[in-house]
Amino acid sequence: MPTSNSRFPKWAWWLTTLVVLALLGIGGYLLWQRPAATEPAGKRGGDPAGRVMPVVAVAAKTASVNVYLNGLGTVTPLKTVTVRSRVDGQLMRVAFREGQVVKEGELLAEIDPRSFQAQLTQYEGQMARDQALLANARIDLERYRVLLAQDSIARQLVDTQEALVRQYEGVVKLDQGLVDNAKLQLVYARVTAPIAGRLGLRQVDAGNIVRASDANGLVVITQLQPITVVFTIPEDSLPPVLKKLQAGEKLPVDAYDRSDKVKLATGTLLTADNQIDPATGAVKLKTQFSTDDYALFPSQFANVHMLVDVKRDATVVPTAAVQRGTAGTFVYVVKADSTVTVRVVKLGPAQGEVVAADSGVTSGEMVVVDGADKLREGAKVELASRDPAAARKGGDTPRKKGGGNRKKGGEKASE
Repeated sequence: MPTSNSRFPKWAWWLTTLVVLALLGIGGYLLWQRPAATEPAGKRGGDPAGRVMPVVAVAAKTASVNVYLNGLGTVTPLKTVTVRSRVDGQLMRVAFREGQVVKEGELLAEIDPRSFQAQLTQYEGQMARDQALLANARIDLERYRVLLAQDSIARQLVDTQEALVRQYEGVVKLDQGLVDNAKLQLVYARVTAPIAGRLGLRQVDAGNIVRASDANGLVVITQLQPITVVFTIPEDSLPPVLKKLQAGEKLPVDAYDRSDKVKLATGTLLTADNQIDPATGAVKLKTQFSTDDYALFPSQFANVHMLVDVKRDATVVPTAAVQRGTAGTFVYVVKADSTVTVRVVKLGPAQGEVVAADSGVTSGEMVVVDGADKLREGAKVELASRDPAAARKGGDTPRKKGGGNRKKGGEKASE
């Protein structure tokens, strides 16, 4: 107690004491309300208040887990052809629609064939003339041979006639080549699809003069059935893939959309590239897909999941049950006395919403999947159902009853 001769008045000492006590009280309350750690280091004891924590837990199961290699890929067509005219002339008719799916050999366009037809007629007439000359030379040769046998003419005349026959035979062959070439030009005047596929946008309209040297061509055809996806995997993942390829196995591959949620197509692995990219340390793989709905489009981005192995009889737990802390990955296992214990687990391959636990958990043990954020070693828990239907079936009536009790109790308290 301060005396009357103190430097400060009596009320100042009491105010200082009250402030110090208030600060100590606030600090103690904050320390008591500090949330418990959710990592294995929290084995310091149960919940300070001894409360029962509601959690959702499921049993670990034994199942087969597919081992996938995932990669980012691009849809690449097997064939892409720019259709060009092989002769020069006026484009008379375009026989296709943009975006049309065509078969190999289907007519796409027609070029004015009249000049090629006239040239063909000219070469055919020239060949007919030379064939007549050849026939006459052969008749003369036979006559000279008879006269030579009668010793009526010199041998030189027969030799000269034989050379003339061979000359006309060469001329007729030359004419035949010109005729065949003119016929080929007529065939080229009808532009047909070199491969089956989907047509792109038209590059030239009817009425224009087209030439074989045009860079853009008439249209581009892209083969869509089948189609491939080229994707990359790390070089460390390549050995098991090559081993299965060399054994002749067909590795199944699934292609998903950009969000990696919608499956677009299912195919098989074709081959691997012959070298690893030294800049990225990745290797390219090519897969082939056959889709009737054309779900894969050239240059489309795709997430590729390739099944390389199946791990059988593995203990699996939901991925939501896996926690991470300073000791690594762990789960909370619910024991028979409704308390939880921390189990450090070694994770294996994951598939969907489950992951294989190579160690730490056995099949049948209950692991916490919801409500683990405030748990500690030895904490008391109460299992709740995750099924909304079960929750409504078993929880609606108690909540209504409890709400009524609270309201009734509040009325009594107010009274």
